[in-house]
Amino acid sequence: MNRLFVAGAVLTLVGIAGYVVGTSVAYSGRSASVTAVMVGLTVAAVGHATPTEDTP
Repeated sequence: MNRLFVAGAVLTLVGIAGYVVGTSVAYSGRSASVTAVMVGLTVAAVGHATPTEDTP
């Protein structure tokens, strides 16, 4: 597996877990968990993208 994809997937899961916790307990990190989900999905998509033909 691609390390970049795995890092994005892990960041997404951590962000989702943080958001779920934030729905039951009020804490200031809930907005950061939404950012973690967005960044994690972006990193996972970049890591899952196929390389161009010029890449060896």
